[in-house]
Amino acid sequence: MSTVISSEQALRSAVRSALVAPSIFNTQPWRWQLDPPRARLYADRSRQLLVADPTGRLLTISCGVALHHARTVLAATGQIADVARLPDPADRDLLAELTVEGCAEPQLEQLLAAGAIQRRRTDRRPFSPRPVPEAACRTLARAAGRQGAHALALDRDRVPLFALTAVRASLMELADPDYRAELADWTHRPPWSGDGVDTGSSVRAVARRVPVRDYAPFGGPTLPAGPEDDRGARYLLIYTDTDLPGDWIRAGEALSAVLLSAVSAGLATAPISDVTELSATRDELRELLPRPGCPQIAVRIGYPPDGTPPPTARRLPEEVVELPPC
Repeated sequence: MSTVISSEQALRSAVRSALVAPSIFNTQPWRWQLDPPRARLYADRSRQLLVADPTGRLLTISCGVALHHARTVLAATGQIADVARLPDPADRDLLAELTVEGCAEPQLEQLLAAGAIQRRRTDRRPFSPRPVPEAACRTLARAAGRQGAHALALDRDRVPLFALTAVRASLMELADPDYRAELADWTHRPPWSGDGVDTGSSVRAVARRVPVRDYAPFGGPTLPAGPEDDRGARYLLIYTDTDLPGDWIRAGEALSAVLLSAVSAGLATAPISDVTELSATRDELRELLPRPGCPQIAVRIGYPPDGTPPPTARRLPEEVVELPPC
């Protein structure tokens, strides 16, 4: 009986921690169903971006991040969990099932990663000129590799091409009235919604080595950009060998591993999805890969300026998590 109670408590803690995972436009497109010793992760298609993410690829990546967050917390609390990805071919919304199967002493790396979950915030401010060491990039790439995806740290001479791709993505998307309407919807959410990207967490557009998505093209309060221009930042491109829903989940898990490892190393992070939202720019990114592959998402990593970015809105657990009947 004590094992059942322990696994239920561990699953509740894991799922609650997963609710702070980053997601495309902060849509938080997931649902959790607790059925101890199991927790099931579902895609919430009602929160899919129909313009920026018509295939649901980035929705699935977002859910993969949440899955890895939950796995990380379970491991840190001494739980051995089996993971079944896409366990039911008849239910495409059931993305994963976690089953607690035993106990084990948590490793230091797992404890550090779990501790980083609550500290991690997407930081859209330009990072300091202090360069990110190559050793740190290798560590982050290994973290992604353990999740079944790849993370490529772009060499300095490849960053200009990446920057041009980001510029092209921005111009093409902002030229689309449907995209502008979708952007306006998710950056001007009602206060009670607990989702979206408030313009107050974005940064006024300034010159950078690689431009970032403008979340306030229609006006609104923004964070001051400060004097930096991301000179010390590094850019990691997460990619997979194939481009199926299972790969998207793995890419999300790899993104989570990279983000948490970066936070543990004292680095700030900001996912970059706009460069992969259009087939044309996504194809351009393939030219940066060392082998055939499918770009899924990028990450900007660097040492943060002074201060802390504001927290991101979050939905209430009772809106997202279905608990077992009493």
